[in-house]
Formats: sequence, C-alpha cells, structure tokens
Amino acid sequence: MAEIAFSAFSRQCLARRIGAMERLTQEAVAWQDRRNQEAIKIGWSFTTDVARAKLKNRYQTAQKIAL
Repeated sequence: MAEIAFSAFSRQCLARRIGAMERLTQEAVAWQDRRNQEAIKIGWSFTTDVARAKLKNRYQTAQKIAL
C-alpha cells in the first residue's frame, strides 16, 4: 500500500520542484490530511488469495490468517 500512496503523492504533489525540506513536509502532511479526510480508498483488482498465489515466490512463509 505504501507504493500506491507514494505513486498517488508523486502524481499529485511532486510534478514541480520543491526547494526546501520543510515545504515538502508541509505539502506531504496537507496531502495526507486531505486524502484521509476524503476517505480515499484503493480499488483492488484482485483478492488476497490471488495476490498470495502470484507473489508466493517472493514470500517464503506467507500464511493465511484466520480471523
């Protein structure tokens, strides 16, 4: 999910040069607050089981957790 958030952030906020770290921090916090307030959701195109099957070679001990 972090990769998805970073991608969205870079598309929306990083299309320009930000010269100071303080300004970047302000922009990131404002962007995060706005997305959280709007309850932006991720439109997953696969289920957890499908993801586990596709990524099983990347994670040696991925196990299903019973809730």
